[in-house]
Amino acid sequence: MKYFLLTLGCQMNMSDSERVASVLDAAGCVRVETEEEANFIGILACSVRQKAIDKVYSKISKWNRWKDKKNLVTFISGCMLPADKEKFLKLFDIVFTMPELPQLPQMLGEYGIANPLSLSAEPQSPVDEIKLFWKVKPKYDSKFEAFVPIQNGCNKFCTYCAVPYTRGREISRPSEEILEEVRGLAEKGYKTITLLGQNVNSYGLDKNGDEITFAQLLEQVGKMGEEIDSEFWVYFTSPHPKDMTTDIFHVIAKYKCLGKQIHFPLQSGDEKVLIKMNRKHSVSKYRESMVALRKILPEATVFTDIIVGFTDETDEQLENTRKVMEEFKYNMAYIAMYSPRPGAASYRWEDTVSLDDKKKRFAILSEELAKHTYEYNKAQMGKTIKVLVREEDRKAGYLSGHTSGKLVIRFKSDNKDLIGQIVELKVTAAAKFSMEGELVTVNQEAAL
Repeated sequence: MKYFLLTLGCQMNMSDSERVASVLDAAGCVRVETEEEANFIGILACSVRQKAIDKVYSKISKWNRWKDKKNLVTFISGCMLPADKEKFLKLFDIVFTMPELPQLPQMLGEYGIANPLSLSAEPQSPVDEIKLFWKVKPKYDSKFEAFVPIQNGCNKFCTYCAVPYTRGREISRPSEEILEEVRGLAEKGYKTITLLGQNVNSYGLDKNGDEITFAQLLEQVGKMGEEIDSEFWVYFTSPHPKDMTTDIFHVIAKYKCLGKQIHFPLQSGDEKVLIKMNRKHSVSKYRESMVALRKILPEATVFTDIIVGFTDETDEQLENTRKVMEEFKYNMAYIAMYSPRPGAASYRWEDTVSLDDKKKRFAILSEELAKHTYEYNKAQMGKTIKVLVREEDRKAGYLSGHTSGKLVIRFKSDNKDLIGQIVELKVTAAAKFSMEGELVTVNQEAAL
């Protein structure tokens, strides 16, 4: 059976899709590049964003029409709110939560798909389910970049967010499994490895002292990097300001393999909005962490997440967020216009900020961001920096990659063998969200 898999949403869903592909391959299915070729089609959904759910309905409507002309089985998994899942049961042939993935071979058997894969006995609890899921060996989409889940779920209950209802409470993956997966990837020559979780820096807290902390996990990864004769960079996303501690910064500064880039979500620079969001941190707490970060890791780039137009947000509160952006001079900010999501607490509140105002506020913060990214990128001109080459650039005759700080840079070259390798570039030009450079040296591994 030929299958096609559409993945929507965040990096966690992308990581999950690699395990779905592994199970389907082991069951004898063959992955194809287009949905038209497939007779088994699935989606990893994202109930966190309405646009993603709208796309699910559009796709399944089309696929169900195809059933009049050919044999077709459809499935859906990923992040699903209970209300969405109930609706999907009437539209898709197979509906399962991601922790139920190990039972997919049995589900396939109901549709006449023979499967040689037997993963385990039936799980007894949500914790057992996710443990079985983590034991599924992923089929990595890339040969040089990988995602490694370290945790599932969220205990924070931000009022705008549906994740606690789609993924459940926080469960930490055993550190031995994480370290084994990271070591295997590094030894195979992977260049970037991203540790994933909804709140990575609360890793281990659900184990009541029976598991190491997130800082200790990073320490183990850092020591591993010193043992392995291959250069690679390890990142993590996303942390929460409430649980951010300076020992994390000290560990990152200590080890070369720990990428010098921190994704540190702000969401709002106004105290009252943060309270309404139930973020459990203040601007002053966030500022303390940022001051420590800049002192301990002055070379690190900092990315953030910001929501504009949250319920009852005023122009003055938006200005407070802009001032915080001006103060911290982020290297990147993922700015989103607020939209209510069923399941989240704020869904019950009136969406009081108009779409036009949200767009204006989005533009104000985007302009503020661009000002600082351009200044930072200009300051890199003339410097020689290490870059992971990731792909062909949209500009013909150029390749594109990112620095250890995850900043985008391109350079003139038609040598596709450099993709997946770390090279040295001299920065020759700067724009708001990217740089340009010229090739200086190639990592010895790339030359072999």
